[in-house]
Amino acid sequence: MVSPPSFPWARRLAHGAALAAGYASLGLSLLITFEVLARKLFSFSLQGVDEIGGYVLAIGVSFSFAYALLHRAHTRVDMLIVRLPGALQAPLNAAAMLLLAGFSLFMLWRAVGTLHETLEFGSLASTPLQTPLWIPQGLWVIGLGVFAALASLLALRALGLLVRGQIDALNREFGPRSTQDELDEAQHDYADETTPAAGQGSPQL
Repeated sequence: MVSPPSFPWARRLAHGAALAAGYASLGLSLLITFEVLARKLFSFSLQGVDEIGGYVLAIGVSFSFAYALLHRAHTRVDMLIVRLPGALQAPLNAAAMLLLAGFSLFMLWRAVGTLHETLEFGSLASTPLQTPLWIPQGLWVIGLGVFAALASLLALRALGLLVRGQIDALNREFGPRSTQDELDEAQHDYADETTPAAGQGSPQL
């Protein structure tokens, strides 16, 4: 999915969240590497790397949901819908977007409820680190909040396109990814990587 014209900021927001998740995963991999080497060579353990890994996984996934949504990377069973005429695909694509938005709001609601209970009772992790659980849960809620906000806006856009009868635009932005879509994206990414930066010019022989 290319960011709709009405939401040019959506790609930047989702991209930033995905980058944060990626750097967190990179940091976790370095921490695990240090833990393995320290245990092997010095019989020393940081205590809690597995706990931190669980937090990074949960937070990273929630921060990546919005990016996956913009790129239509969430799994859809499209064996039947792609065989239907465009006029029939449109309401199904809009319904899929509305259902996803509803599910994202449900996840956010339950996550906020969990965070509220944690703050109310001052819960700590029952681990050697004794992590205040509001810290990872708060970041988790932020990621789900970005996803829910973006999913809701896109659902409203899909519904608006359907009401206005803009079938082609709706199917193009919200339909399942085709092989051609993936090929076009790969060609676009390749062109971005091979295009010289402005002002660099061609390499001199």
